[in-house]
Amino acid sequence: MLCLLKGGEPGSPRHIFSSMMYTDTISKSILENNGSWGISHTRVPTESRPGHVALIAGFYEDVSAVAKGWKENPVEFDSVFNESKYTWSWGSPDILPMFAKGATGDHVYTFCYTAESEDFGAQDAAKLDTWVFDHVKSFFNYARSNQTLFSALHEDKVVLFLHLLGIDTNGHAHRPNSREYKENIKKVDEGIKETVLMIENFYGNDGKTAFILTSDHGMTDWGSHGAGHPSETLTPLIVWGAGVNYPQKVTSQFFEDNFLKEWKLEDLKRLDVNQADIAPLMASLIGVPFPLNSVGTLPLEYLNNSAHFKAESIFTNAVQILEQFKVKMSQKKETTLSFLFTPFKPLSDSEQINFLKKTRLYIQQQRYDEAVSLCKTLINLALEGLSYYHTYDRLFLGLSIAMGFVGWTTYVILVIIKTHTNLTKTVQTNDKESMVLFYSFAFVGMIIAFFLLIQTCPWTYYIYCLLPVPVWYAVVRELPVIQDLATNLSSLRIGQSIGFLLVSTLGIEILVFSFFYRSTLTIGLLVFAGWPVITQLWIQAKRTALIWTLLCVLLAIFPLMPVVGREPNISLVIAAGLLTLLISCFSLGSLCKSENKYRNNEDLKIHFYQVLSIAVSTYIVSSTHDSLENKQGLPVLNQIISWMTLVSSLVLPLLSPTFLFQRLFSVLLSLMSTYLLLSTGYEALFPLVLSGLMFAWINMEQEALQHYGLSHKQKLAVFNFAYATDITQFRQLHLDDVRRSFFFVFFIVTAFFGTGNIASINSFDPASVYCFLTVFSPFMMGGLLVLKVVIPFVLVSCAFEAIQVTTQLSSKSLFLIVLVISDIMALHFFFLVKDYGSWLDIGTSISHYVLVMSLTIFMMLMNGLAQLLTTKRLELPRRTKHHST
Repeated sequence: MLCLLKGGEPGSPRHIFSSMMYTDTISKSILENNGSWGISHTRVPTESRPGHVALIAGFYEDVSAVAKGWKENPVEFDSVFNESKYTWSWGSPDILPMFAKGATGDHVYTFCYTAESEDFGAQDAAKLDTWVFDHVKSFFNYARSNQTLFSALHEDKVVLFLHLLGIDTNGHAHRPNSREYKENIKKVDEGIKETVLMIENFYGNDGKTAFILTSDHGMTDWGSHGAGHPSETLTPLIVWGAGVNYPQKVTSQFFEDNFLKEWKLEDLKRLDVNQADIAPLMASLIGVPFPLNSVGTLPLEYLNNSAHFKAESIFTNAVQILEQFKVKMSQKKETTLSFLFTPFKPLSDSEQINFLKKTRLYIQQQRYDEAVSLCKTLINLALEGLSYYHTYDRLFLGLSIAMGFVGWTTYVILVIIKTHTNLTKTVQTNDKESMVLFYSFAFVGMIIAFFLLIQTCPWTYYIYCLLPVPVWYAVVRELPVIQDLATNLSSLRIGQSIGFLLVSTLGIEILVFSFFYRSTLTIGLLVFAGWPVITQLWIQAKRTALIWTLLCVLLAIFPLMPVVGREPNISLVIAAGLLTLLISCFSLGSLCKSENKYRNNEDLKIHFYQVLSIAVSTYIVSSTHDSLENKQGLPVLNQIISWMTLVSSLVLPLLSPTFLFQRLFSVLLSLMSTYLLLSTGYEALFPLVLSGLMFAWINMEQEALQHYGLSHKQKLAVFNFAYATDITQFRQLHLDDVRRSFFFVFFIVTAFFGTGNIASINSFDPASVYCFLTVFSPFMMGGLLVLKVVIPFVLVSCAFEAIQVTTQLSSKSLFLIVLVISDIMALHFFFLVKDYGSWLDIGTSISHYVLVMSLTIFMMLMNGLAQLLTTKRLELPRRTKHHST
């Protein structure tokens, strides 16, 4: 982004770059002769919209804006553009309109190219930046002949904003180390140089223009952003022109990163800022009020002005942030009972007055350094106070949520034991006691609701605080069951019970650790590989056990591979397609040779079409990759076929026979054809290995069923999903069924992390969707990336559905165990959520919690989808044969 400011105190330009090396020529010259520089520290999510809001409005926007694609304003806000006399901006339609929409009056003007221009597969994405530079030149040429515009441009407090998206687009499409990316840098470097000279010439070199060059976010080496990695959160800041300090020579300075050495700037003082600090810097340079909700601290070292001016400016900055603190405190005080309200003691009313009086006295006495120091202390305290009141109810809400979690998990365990096991006997309930219990909990609920009502709490508080009441009521109602269970468990051996608890705890901890270290899944899979040996299952089924072990070891390799997208390899995708094709052809040949009553010609046609779809998908991936490499864009025919393949993959499995292996293989082929189109590297092989392990798992569970004497061994070859829902055949739960449920949760987690994903936005590579679209569309691209993540989940869910019906268990009983496991994990991650430390740690902790919280609902949906894909069949209309007479 390039933004130029004109005013009594001149302004600032900004250009969106991911790295300082973007502007080798102009930046080096400016840094050594004209301006100051530093690193801007951004916050997660490192996306364009929140980055721009921090830069131009001075606050860190709530991530709820993602629900509107980072394009619309959930809440209108003030900005430097709004405070300016006039702002003219050029660039992306995704960014500029939100600042014009939030402005009061008609003084923020935007010039945008079309959304379709943001094409990752375009011949040259640098044209987006060329468009901006060309239109800025045309604008100033027109201004020379238009007196009204000429006069407006010569007013004070004017902002010119250039949003340059080409580098970002090329970074996504070709990676930051590509030739395209570096050529785009050169074009931008030349464009900035020409634009700066043109503007200085337009204003007659009056020395009243300031320039700011920075970035809304960085970018990883594999062309993504959104998370908290330093390559995404550290961006360059270069400021020069009117009102800006000249370069400051230093003999030594220390920073944890290596930018000083890499950029050969060890002798020039580096002035780091938080991203939100740039908004007050721009406001100060052009002499306008700080944006209303700005939390940025004015970086005084960038200003070339008198000590008095700096002291007055930082004092105004402190008062502005203090006012936000006072408003927040007032809001919290009004909604909290007086005897329960605990103020932020470091900034009591007397302390506030003391700070302000003391600072004003220092300024009057010309003790400017002391005044500045006091203002910075006041700003830090005010920001701490804002955070204090923002998280004022955290302990209260945290305890309520934890109680809800524990109560719900306890209730589900009781339902499992009471309904699906033989551990307890039916206990008669006393109606009188039940009524007393009901009214007692109802009274507690009314007390809580009244307490929240008189404090005018948000509606969400009612959910958090009242939900535990009915949950614990349901638990306490089952007190006789708990007593009966305790009696039965007391008869068990203590060592056996402790061993079961230790193994269960270890299993859940492995799942939790896998969110932080993907290699934990490798350890788990290697343990799974030894399962047949540990349980002696290999004795009765050597071949099945051997296949299981080999596939576990093979799948264990994937979590050790690099994160998906960082090392794209289309050859592996093509190899995966050819391997799938080979397996499909072998399966088709076997089906053609079989002569049994379960085969007909229609089934062969469906199978043949799926094989053909795999072949076409493999060709489309290769063809699209070559076309994009040659800068020819996404071929329309390829795009149409890709979308047709996606749609057909959802329907074709429903046309295949409902026999267990035929239907599961049909689901694999259909989903694999879509998955190939969404793959960029080794992850294309993952569904094949995972599905192979799932088929082995189904067979192994049959052996385990026979080994423990729970049921007779099913004939899986002729097992039909359509006739497997007889409720009278369901059996009660056994201890081994807990292991089955754990396997399912483990495979679900493996399905996500095993493909190279991490619980972070930056692990999702936009290149995955290039067979479907290349024009930037956050919701469409996001939907396709979610589909890619979901496909391995569907394969695991379908296998689990097969295990449920073949082991004669109701889906409800096993799913309840899965629910308990996922809830315990969610509670674990709830206590791991943090709002301190590095932004990488904060973002990761939140991502983990949201992911696990979504897991329960997600697995319910997957369970329903698996039942649909395995049990339902669509019958094609058959042609009637006409016989001649």
